[in-house]
Amino acid sequence: MQAVLVTGASTGIGYATAAMLARSGFVVFAGCRKETDAQRMSGVHRGIRPLIVDVRNADQIAEAARAVEASGIPLHGIVNNAGIAVAGPLEYLPVDELRRQFEVNVFGAIAVTQAFLPQLRAARGRIVFVSSVSGTLAPPYLGPYAASKFALEAIADSLRMELAAFGIAVSVVQPGNVKTPIWAKGRAAKDELVARLPAEAQHHYGAAIDALVRVTEREERSGIEADAVAEVILKALTAAKPKARYSVGSPAGWMRRIASLLPETHRDRLIMKNFRR
Repeated sequence: MQAVLVTGASTGIGYATAAMLARSGFVVFAGCRKETDAQRMSGVHRGIRPLIVDVRNADQIAEAARAVEASGIPLHGIVNNAGIAVAGPLEYLPVDELRRQFEVNVFGAIAVTQAFLPQLRAARGRIVFVSSVSGTLAPPYLGPYAASKFALEAIADSLRMELAAFGIAVSVVQPGNVKTPIWAKGRAAKDELVARLPAEAQHHYGAAIDALVRVTEREERSGIEADAVAEVILKALTAAKPKARYSVGSPAGWMRRIASLLPETHRDRLIMKNFRR
């Protein structure tokens, strides 16, 4: 028996990954923020063992590490999947919102990794970071989210080299557009964000924020299912020689990767055209 910890396991990519890993024979410690989600996850598969883990809560992370160690099951890997998407014009976005973005997507992933590294070292396990195509190309009005994914990419690169001597593989999975609740949650917070912005922000950026909502709705509809990403995560955890990076996504995701190779003036024009449709 081998165990894998998956953070943000209650919905989207995390849920699909936890279910797929359990079906593949792993004991999955599924990190959930809410007790109701943990109870629901316990009924998904007998191989899933829910844990209450808010990646911003050091005590919960430490307790989760103790619970996994106490199980006696070697920890084969961790999947740092928990994430949120903060959007808005950087000129007016409250700095606290930027901090919240990094607390979950970056600092939370680091904190979880640090807490579980002793167990991973003992088992010569693996670490998977769920990044995004936005970790290679930063669109307008999604600067906080893209910045957090760029940071995650850098952390994964450093860790990969630092941990190679211990036999611990580090992989990044870069999904394109995926049908997950993260974007719906972001859109739901739009009205709250707009209410916090000064009137001049609405004047300058109101139309752009509305366009962002339309873009995320369109890209979510054209996105791939979360199971497709879960399959790649499973591959990263089980391949004899795991890759440093795995790209997966819809045609729109591939187009954004190609756009990242264009000169900045052409790239900016291409991206902004998408917001004027």
